[in-house]
Amino acid sequence: MSNYVNIGKLVATFGVKGEMILKHNLGKKTALKGLSVFFIEELPGSFLPYFLQQVKIKSASELFVEIEGLDNKEKASKHLQQQVWVNETDFKKFASANAPISLLGFLAVDNGKTLGEVLEVIEQPHQVMCRIQFGEHDDILIPINEQSLLKIDRKNKKLMLDLPEGLIEAQI
Repeated sequence: MSNYVNIGKLVATFGVKGEMILKHNLGKKTALKGLSVFFIEELPGSFLPYFLQQVKIKSASELFVEIEGLDNKEKASKHLQQQVWVNETDFKKFASANAPISLLGFLAVDNGKTLGEVLEVIEQPHQVMCRIQFGEHDDILIPINEQSLLKIDRKNKKLMLDLPEGLIEAQI
């Protein structure tokens, strides 16, 4: 089974021919050149492919996309606010190395203690939050900001952190 990475969501329709606006978190301006398909999670764990007919850049973080079979505004509207996923190989081609989303899969380490793998990156206006798999069953949220982030070790895929005392204990 392929690993899928969430790159953004469909936020609006544009025009009357089913064109949509995809707001992405790839961290750079891209037209997704060479990408022919992305996925929408219709049910938990069930990703359905949607084939791209045309992609045009709207801004650094938004694209106009035309999707096969969605040829009018009404059909396209049914997919508004749905998350868009690509397979991991395509994600690596299109994501900026400096984008927060590129931290997926990194190992979070707090003052020498391994916390777990970054499963999700949540970008908020003033900081980035990472959902970490902590232990076998717990997920925790940790802030990534100037106070908590010591270093990003891209070579070894590690986030070196100094988290506030009690932050982890308060979540488990």
